[in-house]
Amino acid sequence: MPLHNEILEQPQRLADLLSSQRKTVELVAEKIKQQDVAFAFLAARGTSDNAGRYANYLWGASNGIPVALATPSLFTIYQQPPKLKNALVIGISQSGQSPDIVSVVEEGKRQNCLTLAITNDPDSPLANAADFTLDIQAGPEVAVAATKTYTAELMSIAMLSAALSGCEDCWRGLAQVPAWIERVLALDETIAGMTERFRYMQHCGVLGRGFNYATVFEWALKLKELTYVEAEPYSSADFQHGPIAMIEKGFPIMAVAPNGKTFDTLMTLFRTLRKELLAELVMISNDPDALSLAQSPIPIPPEIPEWLTPLVSIVPAQLFAYHLTVVKSLNTETPRSIHKVTETR
Repeated sequence: MPLHNEILEQPQRLADLLSSQRKTVELVAEKIKQQDVAFAFLAARGTSDNAGRYANYLWGASNGIPVALATPSLFTIYQQPPKLKNALVIGISQSGQSPDIVSVVEEGKRQNCLTLAITNDPDSPLANAADFTLDIQAGPEVAVAATKTYTAELMSIAMLSAALSGCEDCWRGLAQVPAWIERVLALDETIAGMTERFRYMQHCGVLGRGFNYATVFEWALKLKELTYVEAEPYSSADFQHGPIAMIEKGFPIMAVAPNGKTFDTLMTLFRTLRKELLAELVMISNDPDALSLAQSPIPIPPEIPEWLTPLVSIVPAQLFAYHLTVVKSLNTETPRSIHKVTETR
């Protein structure tokens, strides 16, 4: 199946991207420094919007660059774009075809901002509209559900962060990502067997925090578009401001809790969910205590630094969504009602 094959392709695609695009990324980073950019203004939809959530945390934490996530309707429907002075205006789109994302980049250029396209098509309208293009080089993605293009977008964002900081240790960490993903892919059959337990699942919560806020939204999106499960993504902090009231015995929670600064607060919540509210936990983590808490534990390599965990933790989530789709006897390649390229305005 193309979707499964595309999930398995990711280590090689990311290794190729890292080796072929570093000079381009460093050139863009140098231009950003020269422009004295005050903030990044980022436009995206769907899976690419989830990649933008990663940029929001990573560039803020590692590079001191605030990230504002654009509202493209202000540019198209309302035709009232905000002032973008001193912004780096970025469009992220796998196809580069969506007119509303292109319109944000075009307006950024009109306001004399530095503009950047992150896309899988360097000849697309988005790429043509921008000053610079990062070609994520994921190759043709046949399946409707995006997998390898998502991790390639994350890699591009992480590479730009490393180039902006001039951190050689960061580049060495990035070089380990393909091998870490290979180790996760070795769990393919284990995850396939795990999904049998959730054959009749109709709704679930997806929880995490920090860098993996992006993973939470992307995992939920994959469950919605492939398995038609009502999967609701939450920051663990937001979840405690109301939604926790819906938890009852057996309620399924998909959890992402790698080691890092958010780990302790996550574990406090997950212990409550598991031991007091009797929720059903699927746990992606590299901490033994977190994994032991879950009925369905999915380990990732323990040595991954927190800032790189989103590039790895989404892969078992992709496998989980794929195998659950198979278990439910649904179409893994062309989910109902959606298309590979969605041109919103």
